[in-house]
Amino acid sequence: MSEMQMRVSDEDRERTAQQLQQAFAEGRLTQAELEERLEAALTARTYGDLLDLITDLPADRPQDSDVVELGSKNANVKRSGDWNVPRRLRVTSKYGSVELDFTQAVIPHPVVEVELDLTYGSAKIILPEGAVANVDGFQSDWGHPSTTNVPSRPRPGVLCVMVVGRAKFGGLTVRYPRKRWFTH
Repeated sequence: MSEMQMRVSDEDRERTAQQLQQAFAEGRLTQAELEERLEAALTARTYGDLLDLITDLPADRPQDSDVVELGSKNANVKRSGDWNVPRRLRVTSKYGSVELDFTQAVIPHPVVEVELDLTYGSAKIILPEGAVANVDGFQSDWGHPSTTNVPSRPRPGVLCVMVVGRAKFGGLTVRYPRKRWFTH
């Protein structure tokens, strides 16, 4: 079976839909073309189907500057507070844990991809209320990713964090901020 006949995921359809909307915003497609292609993208079954919809558009490759790499051998990797979130974040940690808190971050992209490469550490991702996270692309040799109360299906106008990668002996937790009972 060729790659063009392989079945696509919802993520692939969503990515193509975003590319089509970007092309419309740039004036490359008319409203009618956009609607026709979006409908086709959302019902596409194979990579060939999706490719046919965007072959006449400029490729939307993430720029190298869109990818930020964080790493540590022994220390913990932590980002919280007011920080700029790139389109793609690659985090490598051998023995330390990883904590990414998106609740007060500046996030200019509707979809953020977090690629985790963990050996012995675990990762915790804290999302703003209402955001969604898809962890289908993350594999853990020990345990399953935990996404209590966090939906995984992308929704318009809501941050979607795609988590991919693997952990050898660590886990992954994706959650919303804890509710504060006491206020000062």
